[in-house]
Amino acid sequence: MGAQRGTSLIILGAHFDSVEGTPGADDNASGVAVMLEAARLLSRFKLRSQVLFCAFNLEELNMIGSTHLAQKLKAAGAKIDAMVSLEMLGYTDSRPGSQKYPFGLKWFYPDRGDFIGVIGNWNSGSLLRRFSRLMLQVQGLAVETLSVPGNGAFIPEVRLSDHSPFWDIGYPALMVTDTSFFRNPHYHRSSDTLETLDVPFMAKVCAGVVRAVLGL
Repeated sequence: MGAQRGTSLIILGAHFDSVEGTPGADDNASGVAVMLEAARLLSRFKLRSQVLFCAFNLEELNMIGSTHLAQKLKAAGAKIDAMVSLEMLGYTDSRPGSQKYPFGLKWFYPDRGDFIGVIGNWNSGSLLRRFSRLMLQVQGLAVETLSVPGNGAFIPEVRLSDHSPFWDIGYPALMVTDTSFFRNPHYHRSSDTLETLDVPFMAKVCAGVVRAVLGL
């Protein structure tokens, strides 16, 4: 990892491990696929910040890989402008009632699972607003945001990806997600296969991520 002290970094990360017994198409081959395509597209541009693309292992074992990287960057004195965890990006369901939420949130968000979620903590508020606003520029992509206090302890479900180790040491970080088990009935099951994914939706999400990184 070639980060220099004082280097300004944007990190796009996605975990490539899955739980035993599941193909992991949405969790998290969808995130890895979007990350790789974003890397291909962004390679065409001259960017103001260094962009680090990270495929994390052992996310399913309490984010071991991303915790190691976050701590290594902190020790190196790296300047992180944004860390974005791409976590389950491919499942949609436009039927009424298909989208669930943690307790107390359903009154504020759509009941159809046809949007992409972007989640940040209060320390990442400026990044959350900028990133989601840029993603919304993609035609036909619905984006919903959530800002949580502290490091997400009051809604523990929002911590279940590789952004949370970066929250814990004070870096601005986001999770981009189709909301995982709040929408996808195939989560951590053998039925989490390619056939269940909405690939055109993933393409829009990828376009939004690329646009957001360029805008940052």
